[in-house]
Amino acid sequence: MKNTLDKVTAIINARIFDGEQVIESRNVLIQGETIIAVGTDVPEDAVIVNANHATLLPGLIDAHVHTSIGGLRDAVKFGVTTELEMNGDFTERGRAIQLKNVKGAADVRSAGTAITAPGGHPDELLPDGDEIPEFVLKELEKLSKEDREAMLAAYAHDHEEVPQVTTVEEAIKHVHTQVENGADYIKIMIEEGTVMGAPGLPVLSDEILKAAVEEAHKFDKIVIAHVLTARSSQTAIALGVDGLGHLFIDRPELTPDLVQAIADSGAFVTPCLVLNSSILGNPASDLANDPRVHSKLSPEWIDILNSSFNTFPQGDMENSFKNVMDLHRAGVDILVGTDVSPVPVPNLGGLAHGASVHHEMQLLVQAGFTPIEALQSATSKPARRFGLHDRGRIAAGSRADLILVNGDPTSHISDTLSIESVWLRGVQQQS
Repeated sequence: MKNTLDKVTAIINARIFDGEQVIESRNVLIQGETIIAVGTDVPEDAVIVNANHATLLPGLIDAHVHTSIGGLRDAVKFGVTTELEMNGDFTERGRAIQLKNVKGAADVRSAGTAITAPGGHPDELLPDGDEIPEFVLKELEKLSKEDREAMLAAYAHDHEEVPQVTTVEEAIKHVHTQVENGADYIKIMIEEGTVMGAPGLPVLSDEILKAAVEEAHKFDKIVIAHVLTARSSQTAIALGVDGLGHLFIDRPELTPDLVQAIADSGAFVTPCLVLNSSILGNPASDLANDPRVHSKLSPEWIDILNSSFNTFPQGDMENSFKNVMDLHRAGVDILVGTDVSPVPVPNLGGLAHGASVHHEMQLLVQAGFTPIEALQSATSKPARRFGLHDRGRIAAGSRADLILVNGDPTSHISDTLSIESVWLRGVQQQS
C-alpha cells in the first residue's frame, strides 16, 4: 500500500494562472508539499480534484502585515498562504516559539523589531504603559491553551527590552540583534506623523538610518522603509533602501522626479492602498458586507472593516491612484500589502487579514492595473523580491500553496473572493 505522502493529487480541468500569465495546461499534480508537474498526464491512481473550469492561482502573498496566530489562520481562509511581517515577533526565533504545533496557519517571514527613534512611530498607535493591552487580552481568551502560552511567550520576549536607537552604534547593534533572532529582512521607520494624525513624531537622523541600511546589506538583508509622504520616500531612496513599505499619499511637484528616482534605484513599492484609503477616512464596508468575506471573519474583524483610521481626511485617493500608476508605468515592481494589525484594534480600521489582500487587488485594478497585473503583484512579484523562490508560481518544484476560485479573476478581479479550495503545503484546508 502506498504511503499517504507518496500519493499524487491531480487538480484537473482548471484554468491556470501560473503567477505570471494564464497557461494552456489544465492539470496540476501535487505530491507531499510540492507541485511535481504541470500539464502532464494524470497517473491512474491519483486522487482527482475536478476544478470544473474554475481558476487555479498560486497561494497569495501579503507583503506587509503585523500578524498573530489568529491572523495567520484568517489569512489562509482567503487563500493568503504567506504573510510578510514588517514589525513584530515572527522572526525565525519567534516562529520557533509560537508556531511549533500550529496547524492551518499561513507561512510567515519577519523583519523583527523595526528601527525607529525613541517615542517614534508606531508609538502613537499603541496604548501607554507596559501592561498587555485590553484588545490583546480579549484575543488571548479566544485561543487554545497552547496558542495562548505561545503568544504570551512571544509577547514577553518582544517586550523584555525595547531596543533604543539614538546613535550610529546603536543602529548597527540593533541590526545585529535582529539578524541573530533570525530576521528575514530589516525595517526602518521614517515617519514624522502628519499623515498619522500625530505631527512632530521623532525621526532618526539620515546618518543613523544610513548606517542601519549599510549594516543590513552586509548581512545580505534587504531593507524596507516605512514612508507615507513624498519627502520621506525621497529620503528613503537616497539612503539606499530596497523597498518602500507604503505609497506616498501626497502628490507634490517633485513627484515625477521621485518616481524616476525610485525606478532608477530598482526599489519596489508596496503601496497598501487599503491603508491609504482608511487613512483618508474610508471604511471597507463593501468588503465587510460581501458574503464571501462576512462568513469567514469574526464579528470583531467585521467591525474593524467597517471603520477607518481617518487621520488624514483632507487627502485625496486619486493622488494614490495616480502615484501608483506612475510608478507602475515607470517599471517599478508593485507588491500587494495591507498593513493589517495582529488583532482587531478599534483605531486601526478598514483592514483584515486575508480579506484585505483581495481588496488591495481590487484597488490596484481601480487605479488602472489589469487584473493579471494585480494578480502578479500578489504572487510572483513579492516572491521574487523577497527571495521566496519556492512559491508565487504554479510550476514543478514549487510549494503546493494553491487557491481555486470560481469564475475568472484574470478578467474580473473580484472573483478572487469566490474561493472553492485552498491548499497549504499540499494539504487541502477545511473551508
